[in-house]
Amino acid sequence: MTSDLALQIFIFSLGIHLLTHLLVPLNIRFSSRFRIIAQPSARKIHLEPKPEAGGLSFALPILFALVATGLWVLPVPLGKSYIALAGVGLLALAFGVIDDRYESQARYKFLGQLAIGVLMYFIGFRVAKLTNPFGPEFVLGWMSFPVTLVWYLVVMNAINLIDGIDGLACGVCVIVCAVLLVVGIKERNALVIGLAAFLLAGNLAFLRYNFFPARIFLGDTGSQFNGLIIAAISTAGATQFKGITSMTLLIPLSVLAIPLIDMALAVFRRLRMGNIFSADKAHLHHIMLSLGLSQRAISLIVYVVTLLFGLIAIGFSFSSKKILFLVLLGLLVLTVVAAYLIMRQGRKK
Repeated sequence: MTSDLALQIFIFSLGIHLLTHLLVPLNIRFSSRFRIIAQPSARKIHLEPKPEAGGLSFALPILFALVATGLWVLPVPLGKSYIALAGVGLLALAFGVIDDRYESQARYKFLGQLAIGVLMYFIGFRVAKLTNPFGPEFVLGWMSFPVTLVWYLVVMNAINLIDGIDGLACGVCVIVCAVLLVVGIKERNALVIGLAAFLLAGNLAFLRYNFFPARIFLGDTGSQFNGLIIAAISTAGATQFKGITSMTLLIPLSVLAIPLIDMALAVFRRLRMGNIFSADKAHLHHIMLSLGLSQRAISLIVYVVTLLFGLIAIGFSFSSKKILFLVLLGLLVLTVVAAYLIMRQGRKK
């Protein structure tokens, strides 16, 4: 990647950051005007109505940057990938706004996410290989299509489900994007650098208004858009992180450990209840709240743990995959055990 391209990506990222700051007050008024409001309820922790659909504040500048970069900055193949992603991103944004306004049923949200996964596969953002820490990569072949769909469903829902307290999902996305950006810079992958930098810039600005006490919520509008772009970065288009063998899902899976663990626990919990689509108030952050931790403390704890996983993930691109995989596996086991103990303690209360 040339220095001119890096400078242009930086300028666009700075523009996204500044525009997000400018758009948040307008977004608050927009959400209030069109009644896109998160009302207090038994399964929510906020005690007063809050404007939702906050993701519009950074998603719209990012979509503009994707189109502008694709048309005038990047070479043709990468530029087309950016423009195609912007189209799917706009669709995901529309689904999110509709869900925030009308609180769509979970099954309809699932079908929308499935459609997004199909579109992402056909525009080239697909999982073609899987990292094997102990040998050659697994080439998926015909399995690429179902694995790609599962990947998009998992990441979008993981980000969505962890968005339960002020600043949590947004802050986690900042750390995830920072990790992916570092790996992209190391490998000089323009596609990855641009997407990670854009999403990092937008979420970092929005976090100022979303951290406790939040003035506006991320909403499905923001969480689904974040999940889509993070999943797209992980697949990196037709090149799928060419030259970054450890990047084929192993690094994203590592840095997304907390959201993925929370989602896995939610799936098992809901299966026991007999309805995977039923919402509840038993996520890790809810249990931590019941144990007396504040929203601010919970967010900071999750940020630190996510950063720790992120540093290990970065290590995959510098050191032996076998050693770091074992370190990651050990840390993951400890995290799962800690999550189980937290939830067990919460049930006792």
